[in-house]
Amino acid sequence: MSKPLILVTGANGQLGWCLQNKAAEYNQFEFLFVGREQLDLANIDTIQHFLFEYKPSFIINCAAYTAVDKAETDMENALKINAIAVGEMAKYCAATNAVFVTISTDYVFDGNGTKPYMVTEATNPVNYYGYTKWLGEKLSLENNSNSIIIRTSWVYCEHGNNFVKTMLRLMKEKTEINVVNDQIGCPTYAPSLADAILKIICQLPEKKYRGIYHFSNTGNISWFNFATAIKEIAALNCTIHPVATTTFPTPAKRPAYSCMNTSKIEKDFSIEITNWQTALTKCINNLEIT
Repeated sequence: MSKPLILVTGANGQLGWCLQNKAAEYNQFEFLFVGREQLDLANIDTIQHFLFEYKPSFIINCAAYTAVDKAETDMENALKINAIAVGEMAKYCAATNAVFVTISTDYVFDGNGTKPYMVTEATNPVNYYGYTKWLGEKLSLENNSNSIIIRTSWVYCEHGNNFVKTMLRLMKEKTEINVVNDQIGCPTYAPSLADAILKIICQLPEKKYRGIYHFSNTGNISWFNFATAIKEIAALNCTIHPVATTTFPTPAKRPAYSCMNTSKIEKDFSIEITNWQTALTKCINNLEIT
């Protein structure tokens, strides 16, 4: 009997890369990792044909249009990839009884909160990227009520472009830098999220929990706090100045507060989440080894 197939979109992104690294630990499954070359989610007409050709039992949708500022003008592509394509994948899973897991974002919230957002709290995105991700959630659940949506935030790892790698580079190049101190959130180490997703899949279909979940490493910080921790762990000498968001005008508005409560995913799937300092230390140590 053949093994169940897990299709992972966004294979070349941070989360897709981490899932590839962990696939060998889950040899009860076959994995198919695809990037834009194999499955272009902006080409909506090809999605169903591709899915019915490969017949995955699980889809982990890590693909996304993540250029937050560019999305303000490149609206058509952001909408296709973050919303319409997600709805198409959910539709396939509903038709075939496959499991659909899709990754969403803290940017579905407006940032006016003062304590970590529960999954049940009202969404109100303040930029077009956030709107497309919110619409992707909506279409996912409308087309397949058994969808699992995992909102995450401030993702980084050893692969790809992210805040941690940018800060390490800048702190080695410059004697001082400015970092925003009035946006508060929760960093997510992509291997932590990859672990959680695969642990969830291993508990299905026995566990019937579905719907929206939040995942990040534990603890809430500003970008300035995050940069300071990076400096200390990497033992760098750069001076970091805390500045207001208004110092760096951007086409897309960012939510000022986007911390999320992760208790639901911890409870429903017995997921243990490490704190952000432990995860960050591991990432920087790995980067310094390579």
